[in-house]
Amino acid sequence: MASTEDHKITISIDRGGTFTDVHALVPGKPDIVLKLLSVDPSNYNDAPTEGIRRVLEAATGTKLPRGKPLRLDNIECLRMGTTVATNALLERKGMKSALLTTKGFKDLLRIGNQARPDIFDLSARRPDVLFEDVVEVNERIIPSHPRSSQEALAPFRVLEGINGEKYYVAEELDTEQLISDLQTLKNEGYGSVAVALVNSFACPDHEIKIGEIASQLGFSCSLSSQLQPMIKVVPRGMSATADAYLTPVIKSYIDSISANFEGGLGGSHGCRVEFMQSDGGLVDFRKFSGMRAILSGPAAGVVGYASTSWDRETKVPVIGFDMGGTSTDVSRFDGHLDHTFTSSISGVSIQAPQLDINTVAAGGGSVLSWKNGLFMVGPESASAHPGPACYRKGGPLTVTDANLFLGRLLPQYFPKIFGPNEDQPLDCEVTKKLFQQLTDKINKDNGDRPLTPEQVALGFIKVADESMTRPIRNLTEARGFETSSHYLACFGGAGGQHACNVAASLGISRIIMHKYSSILSAYGLALAEIVQEAQEPMAAQYFCSEQLISTKLQGLVDRSTEQLRLQGFSDDQLRYEIFLNMRYEGSDTSLMILRPDDGDFASAFIERHQREFNFTFERPILVDDVRVRTIASANKISEKSPTEQLKEAKITEVGGPSHHTEVFFDSETGFVETPVYLLREIGSNVRLHGPAIIIDETQTIVVSPNAIVHVLQTCVLIDITESVPQQASSLTHVDPIRLSIFGHRFMSVAEQMGRTLQKTAVSTNIKERLDFSCALFSPDGGLVANAPHVPVHLGSMQFAVQYQHKRWLGKLKDGDVLVSNHPMSGGTHLPDVTVVTPVFKQGTDDIIFYVASRGHHADIGGILPGSMPPNSTELWQEGTAIESEKVVSNGVFNEARMRELFLDIPSQYEGCSGSRNISDNISDLKAQIAANARGIALIHNMIEEYGLDTVQRYMFEIQRTAELAVRTLLKDMYNRYGARPLEALDFMDDGTPIKLKITIEEDGSAVFDFAGTGNEVRGNINAPEAITHSAIIYALRCMIKSDIPLNQGCLNPVDIRIPKPSILSPTGAAAVVGGNVTTSQRVTDVVLKALHACAASHGCLNNLTFGIDGKTDETGQVVPGFGYYETIAGGAGAGENWVGESGVHVHMTNTRITDPEILEKRYPCILRRFELRDKTGGEGRNRGGDGVTREIEFLTPVQCSILSERRVHRPYGMDGGEAGQCGLNLWLTKDKYTGLERTVNMGGKGSVPMNVGDKVVIMSAGGGGYGKSEA
Repeated sequence: MASTEDHKITISIDRGGTFTDVHALVPGKPDIVLKLLSVDPSNYNDAPTEGIRRVLEAATGTKLPRGKPLRLDNIECLRMGTTVATNALLERKGMKSALLTTKGFKDLLRIGNQARPDIFDLSARRPDVLFEDVVEVNERIIPSHPRSSQEALAPFRVLEGINGEKYYVAEELDTEQLISDLQTLKNEGYGSVAVALVNSFACPDHEIKIGEIASQLGFSCSLSSQLQPMIKVVPRGMSATADAYLTPVIKSYIDSISANFEGGLGGSHGCRVEFMQSDGGLVDFRKFSGMRAILSGPAAGVVGYASTSWDRETKVPVIGFDMGGTSTDVSRFDGHLDHTFTSSISGVSIQAPQLDINTVAAGGGSVLSWKNGLFMVGPESASAHPGPACYRKGGPLTVTDANLFLGRLLPQYFPKIFGPNEDQPLDCEVTKKLFQQLTDKINKDNGDRPLTPEQVALGFIKVADESMTRPIRNLTEARGFETSSHYLACFGGAGGQHACNVAASLGISRIIMHKYSSILSAYGLALAEIVQEAQEPMAAQYFCSEQLISTKLQGLVDRSTEQLRLQGFSDDQLRYEIFLNMRYEGSDTSLMILRPDDGDFASAFIERHQREFNFTFERPILVDDVRVRTIASANKISEKSPTEQLKEAKITEVGGPSHHTEVFFDSETGFVETPVYLLREIGSNVRLHGPAIIIDETQTIVVSPNAIVHVLQTCVLIDITESVPQQASSLTHVDPIRLSIFGHRFMSVAEQMGRTLQKTAVSTNIKERLDFSCALFSPDGGLVANAPHVPVHLGSMQFAVQYQHKRWLGKLKDGDVLVSNHPMSGGTHLPDVTVVTPVFKQGTDDIIFYVASRGHHADIGGILPGSMPPNSTELWQEGTAIESEKVVSNGVFNEARMRELFLDIPSQYEGCSGSRNISDNISDLKAQIAANARGIALIHNMIEEYGLDTVQRYMFEIQRTAELAVRTLLKDMYNRYGARPLEALDFMDDGTPIKLKITIEEDGSAVFDFAGTGNEVRGNINAPEAITHSAIIYALRCMIKSDIPLNQGCLNPVDIRIPKPSILSPTGAAAVVGGNVTTSQRVTDVVLKALHACAASHGCLNNLTFGIDGKTDETGQVVPGFGYYETIAGGAGAGENWVGESGVHVHMTNTRITDPEILEKRYPCILRRFELRDKTGGEGRNRGGDGVTREIEFLTPVQCSILSERRVHRPYGMDGGEAGQCGLNLWLTKDKYTGLERTVNMGGKGSVPMNVGDKVVIMSAGGGGYGKSEA
């Protein structure tokens, strides 16, 4: 298969967490393939070195003793992939490092985007940052903005950024103080620093100077501007801290390997040493850095399947399916490696080119459990220790156990390495015993139709397979590709057992498994190429700057070419991939576009935008970045694609099997006598038919009955000849296995709707802050599945759907779409606009589902920009109020009516304006319609697969499952508290009480009675009833502490009683904009207080808006207005087992905050500070989290408004814990008459016309403490 004319050996090594795989290309000999334990101290110190030693022994026939330095003279190239950086990140075992950042931003990376990873985790816990100390650097560079006052900027030095835009040096770098601070760090034992200054992506001079000084003082230094010069300081800064944390570990690891060879790795032996980077390219070991090493191993696997599965003639795209022990990685290849530039790994945002690999927590070691009437697979894993139950170390039942129990794994082909002494075979008996116990429990809970242990094990496999199809669908369908038009390239230790079922579920007709699939990362290294990445920011209109773009690209080409020439590559070995990072003006969604053959970047961008988002704009196309990927080819392996091999092969039928075994494929046939083939014995170019088990050296391939296998020279091809028909579903009996699968499918619909909405929307609120939700509803409007986006929408959206259902009953047709936002029609506050689409039974007018999407529109008119006025007293002051309208009628978008609703009607009221950005409203409405359309398509796909009756039956049953989970929780609480009512009382800052009494019954039902709650107020903190329902469903889900479906069933056991009218059930004319963002949090605090769950959190969303109305200038030109809206984090309340998190969003929201560089680029302002308020969390055994301080200076006159709570009443502590500190809102200004500085308290709800140079300072509250402080 492999050939080389050189006399030297090429060795490729992938060092994984458990095994180290080795592939060696030896001239004139068969390839050498090895698999070693990554850690085996009794036999060797370093697995890669041991692998090299064994290869050299086999290739040369010379005995090489362990421990003696090896010579590299016979090796032409040594290529390595490693998990060293990944493990150091996951285990937090990197270098002690510090962060240097712009003054005012010392806590920026701790706050991050202020969202919490798990919205139902009351601790709001986020992973720790990687640095241990922060130095604030006296320096500041700010961007130019066309609306900024030139007088205010006049004192500052002008600077041209590398992106071609104008910047100002607001504060020069203070090198004297910097040297002193660095020396202090040095004295404290720090050896590595990360540098991340605001706006350094375009103006790197200050960072470069800091890097020079730090290097002179002996620091290892990671500069954000040099690692990845892209806008957004938070992910860029996190990337720099990851690099500073990991690069010394990488260097130390390489040094330790180097010591095992004569002359080291960089000696005169002529051996090239290269490491795999996260982007799928190799790099010289001297340039291998921590930030680019995190996906080193998985990237090599992608290169492996991409190089061996893709056929240039047929161009069928390939999905990579890498199933390991704890997780499964999926990716896609269609002739070019897909890269992403921002990802989160172990809680750290990485901004760098990396292969687009999606991970799901389902693997061979995923734990199987029965919870709330559902089969659950993962996310917990048995890991390597204790491992699955069959490993004989007391582990739990896992996916591996299910495969063993059903005969899909054969113990005789596994080494005897299990048990306490690692000398026993797999244990079938304990697996059998545990499955019987689990089956008994399921049958006891499930009632009338008992399952067998085999059916239970098969059920878990089906649920695992379904969970693995979700990321594959997201990877393909969410980007406009049909999943069924792909092949599935399967590798990894566990993939062969599931490939046929996963492919059949996705409609994929062909599976490709390379002969080296179990060591594909090592083989991928042998196939990989050396890559030099170069990228710079740019700010240009494409059609106005083509020459400038071309010049800049050529500069990057020249720079990359020179780098590779220095490594010994000639120009004829190089090829170039040229990219422009492009977006429409006014949009935040950029696409990295590879230069097409005809060189027409614009057409390529428009085509891809249309495919992924289903629309294009008539707007200028902007270029944000230019990028060149220079590839040096040094690959000596060539093999024909599987398609070519099959075409040319003379296929014969396989001979007899090695033996037969009993395998359980489905409940209808039970155990089936199945032939077992040993891959090494059956040769190549043979065909066999399923069912079958194929045993390779390191993996088992399960061939389903509906498959045909072709064993070729380099791979195994499995063709799925027909999809497995879905068994008819009983309409009187509920199959818990199918119920579990439908739980995944319904949630997948909501998730894909959300992805579509995020991608197709244009506004920052939806696209960047993620202030939206998508959900699926029953024919009567009851919630079925709500993707966990924004908690305040969880229980409230169904009110909007049910209102529209009743209003339009019998009047809707296919092609109709409804829009509403009015609180009397199920809305929460007016900016949250809901789009509802009925789903019809095909060919009829019968509604079988509803889908809906809700998004926060940045401006819908009203008395103030941003449509979040703190001083509104009537609903009409808050913008357009839509009870019910057809936004689409008979398939036609009614733009004229939408413009009338958003522009004309609000402006008719005294002091009010229409929407200040109608184009964004229209675009976001279309995005919501597109999201709903995506949901409808997925529902019809489900119906086609299972039948309408079955889908609807399980739709109602999934609601029953949620009800069961809540009833179980309430029964447990009844047993704990008895019939004693649970009561709580808290007050809004204006003194309005929120009072609750919860009475729980023995059957798991409960009454939530808000009698005693205050009246409707003359202000805007009135909260429509839907908000209280959201708060309760959220609190109950948090208390359950396990993954259950979020739907109407959660509230079925609950009777919610709200006095009418009241602050929680206002009349139709009442202002409500603040109820959604302040009262919602207070209601949640009260519910959690009654349930004795945790101390109070910061109590509101700290809603800040600023902007101006449009106007006509002296020339008659219309100057458009603008509005900006953000929510600001605070301190989380502590609990019995956790310390409160600082600077995080809690409870009813989880929206992100705009990155400082985006904020300053898009709006005429300077973010002066964004940091934690030290010691504002309440004291206690567990301390409450600290609030934040956010200070913004304005460079043009604006109207600035704040809508907040907990400025009067402190967030309470619990069980003796102290209350958190109140928040405070300040306006810093100069008196226009005296010139004196003034610091003015804006109050909790205030609006101020701010002048140039004025500042707003928002200081959010801390969280309450829990328990008495220990002396």
